[in-house]
Amino acid sequence: MDDDFDFPSASNAADEMGMDEELDLPETNPVIKVGEEKEIGKNGLKKKLINEGEGWENPSSGDEVEVHYVGTLLDGTQFDSSRDRGTPFKLKLGQGQVIKGWDEGIKTMKKGEKALFTIPPELAYGESGSPPTIPPNATLQFEVELLSWTSVKDICKDGGIFKKVLVEGEGWQNPKDLDEVFVKYEALLEDGTLISKSDGVEFTVKDGFFCPALAKAVKTMKKGEKALLTVNSQYAFGEKGRPQVGDEISVPPNASLQINLELVSWKTVSDVTNDKKVLKKILEEGEGYERPNDGTVVKVKLTGKLQDGTVFVKKGHDGEEFEFKVDEEQVIEGLDRAVKTMKKGEMALVIVQPEYAFGPSESQQELAVVPADSTLYYEIEMVSFVNEKESWDMNAQEKIEAAGKKKEEGNVWFKAGKYARASKRYEKGVGFVEYDSSFSDEEKQQAKLLKISCNLNNAACKLKLKDYKEAVKLCTKVLDIDSRNVKALYRRAQAYIQLVELELAEQDIKKALEIDPDNRDVKMEYKILKDKVKEYNRKDAQFYGSIFAKMSKLEQQNSSSAEKKEAMPMAIDRAVHLRAVSSVSAKTRDCWSAMITAVKAGLRSISTRLNAPVKSKTS
Repeated sequence: MDDDFDFPSASNAADEMGMDEELDLPETNPVIKVGEEKEIGKNGLKKKLINEGEGWENPSSGDEVEVHYVGTLLDGTQFDSSRDRGTPFKLKLGQGQVIKGWDEGIKTMKKGEKALFTIPPELAYGESGSPPTIPPNATLQFEVELLSWTSVKDICKDGGIFKKVLVEGEGWQNPKDLDEVFVKYEALLEDGTLISKSDGVEFTVKDGFFCPALAKAVKTMKKGEKALLTVNSQYAFGEKGRPQVGDEISVPPNASLQINLELVSWKTVSDVTNDKKVLKKILEEGEGYERPNDGTVVKVKLTGKLQDGTVFVKKGHDGEEFEFKVDEEQVIEGLDRAVKTMKKGEMALVIVQPEYAFGPSESQQELAVVPADSTLYYEIEMVSFVNEKESWDMNAQEKIEAAGKKKEEGNVWFKAGKYARASKRYEKGVGFVEYDSSFSDEEKQQAKLLKISCNLNNAACKLKLKDYKEAVKLCTKVLDIDSRNVKALYRRAQAYIQLVELELAEQDIKKALEIDPDNRDVKMEYKILKDKVKEYNRKDAQFYGSIFAKMSKLEQQNSSSAEKKEAMPMAIDRAVHLRAVSSVSAKTRDCWSAMITAVKAGLRSISTRLNAPVKSKTS
């Protein structure tokens, strides 16, 4: 065979056969054992595994692969071999550089794998063959060994930036928009002219640096990764190019670039409050995975600074760490929430906007005054913390004690008007005793009382927070345990009234009064419900009166219009036309009238029931 044997491109082979260029690709990579042969995809391609490869990754479209191969006809006649030439063959997958059978088959291989591919004519050279060595409609066999590949990705999916990985990075994480990356890069024009270079520059990903391609690329890279970027002008400097900047030469309009890029490291920046008003930049990673929970006592070292660098607080640096309890309002909210995201040993810079700091008020701190509306900068080291035991680590009595403790904490916050904090404590309390199948009978009774009181108190929190649907759910949970609980009926009725579920509210109030006829709070709520119904009756009367007025006006306009058209030539008899208009108007009025009657009947029914005396029942 000639050393310069060349594969026709897949597109040329397809054109010669009159085929559609798009063929079905394999949906999955089938598992094949050594010596086993399986079909790949739906077009007749077969693969027999000779030697297994290593790892789990496969090359994909755009990747540059290096292989050794031997090609034969079905009768064993060899027509080409890279092994005979002593030089591996290199190609770019999915770019039409080889026959389609190769593109499809190599994508299923792992590094170091050797396989025999049997390729039908439709995925090879078709009806034309490749004279003089390959006859028409020939089925071919290729023994292929995948030596290596270099990943090349179209990272924007529009051909604007191709990234070729030169050195693999470590780990699996990639920088995000808020992160600060440290990179080295070298940018050249297509002719090799150097236009910019840096041995180390730091920038925030979302802000970018040099040209748009750098920010796009680093978001796909791992720590320590080196890559070659092929950048079209749209992600470089576009139609206008770039004028000379200092010692860097100008970039011509519509110029493409080659950029060697290394992601040396980055600092993770997280949006603690999801509104970009408390940002945490990790300066040094912590250990493990555990983070503080609400109520955990943490020990930290911290330094607080103003924007101009003035230190206003410094704690924990004199040999004794600063200690406080998370989510207990012992520090500003921004600091409190940031600390909950930290691991033991982690060091971070936390930037807190005024809304989560001291707000519009001036505040005298340990070392300086914090002016109103100040953004604060805290350098924090998480020295240590010990979270409370989780419920799965507790026995039954410990769970009951923990639930009681959370209930008492919730009560303290409720009395202080901190309803959201109280709600979290009640929820935590219920969580300890929710599953009580392993409890003794006495413990089950204790758990039952705790579930009832925590859910009732939490419902009161939800009413204060105007989360009425959640209040209904919590009261219903109580009623599932104790169907005659007056407080649950009363609070659920309050929620139903706010949700304008007046019939349901009525049912709960009447049931509560049957159980406790002298309950003053329930009677007051009954009066509120009656007032609500009267208010809705009045509003409905105004609304439907307005509708009738508009319909009457519309009917008059229709009649007037019909009179004006009397003298005009008509395709149908005038009397027939007027009868049709009258019929439509009458049906419309009847429809509205029926609907209004039904609504008013419903409201009258509620009003009648509300005014009826409530019969008490003895238990």
